[in-house]
Amino acid sequence: MNFKEIAYEQHGPVVVIRFNRPEQRNCIGPVTHLELIDAWTRFRDDETALVAIITGTGDRAFCAGGDLKAAAQLVPSSAEEMAAHDRGERPGIIGPSRWVDVYKPVIAAVNGVAYAGGLEWACFADMRIAEEHASFGVTCRRWNIGLADGGTQRLPRIVGMGRAMELILTGKVIDAQEAYRIGLVNEIVPSGRSLKRALELAQVLAGLPQPAMRSDKEAAIRGYGLPLAEGLKIEAQCFNRSIHAPETQEGLRRFIERDHPDRGGRPATGIRRD
Repeated sequence: MNFKEIAYEQHGPVVVIRFNRPEQRNCIGPVTHLELIDAWTRFRDDETALVAIITGTGDRAFCAGGDLKAAAQLVPSSAEEMAAHDRGERPGIIGPSRWVDVYKPVIAAVNGVAYAGGLEWACFADMRIAEEHASFGVTCRRWNIGLADGGTQRLPRIVGMGRAMELILTGKVIDAQEAYRIGLVNEIVPSGRSLKRALELAQVLAGLPQPAMRSDKEAAIRGYGLPLAEGLKIEAQCFNRSIHAPETQEGLRRFIERDHPDRGGRPATGIRRD
C-alpha cells in the first residue's frame, strides 16, 4: 500500500508509522486520517509485526494535531454521523486514536511539538521517548476546539487528574523536562535520537515472549478505573488465555533447565533513568 501523508516502515518485527507532512508540522488532514486507519489496521492484524513506533518526519514536529483548515472534513456533521460518534462507532477524528484494542506494544518517539491531537497520539502509546526540544500542550484550547481523540481519557490515566486538568483547561505548553517530571514522558534523549532509542527499546520488547505481554497490557487497559474485584476478573481471564500458550510451556522449560535468555550476556535494556 502506498501512502502519501504517512510512512509505514517495517524493520523486522518493528513497525515505524510516521506522520509525514513536515511542512505542515505533521498535522493530520482527511487523507492522513484515512491512511492512519489503514496503517494501524495493517499493524494490528499483521502477525509478524510485534511492536509499533509512532513518530514524525523532520526535527520540528511530532504532530501538531488536526489540520484546522480541513476541520469541516474531519468532524462529524450530520445527525447520523454525530450519533455514530457518540456511540463510539467512529475510529477517531484524526485516525484510529479511539481504538482501545491494540494490545501490541506502542512507543511514541516524540521528535518535536506534540500539540492538541498530536499530544493525544503521544498518549495513545504505552511509552513516550522525547527529544530534549520536544514540547506538549492542549493548544486547541485557544480556538475553542475540544479534545476528541482520547486526550480527556488517556492523559489523566498517565499523569493523574490534577496535572491533566492543568494542561487541558489552561492549554499551557510544557517542555520535555516538565513532561518527564510529571510522568508524561518516560525518557528524554538528545535531539535527533528519539527514533534510534525507540528502535532499541522496541527490539527488546520484540525479543520477549508475546502472549503474556499482550494479555497483561489488555488487562491493564480494560481493568483501569474499574472496582478492584472487576479488574481482577479481567486479569484472571487474560492470564488464563496466555498461560496455556506454547510460549509459556517453552518459558517454563527454559526456567527449569536454567536456560535464561540473558545469561552470559547483557540483560535487556529498558527505559533509562538518570
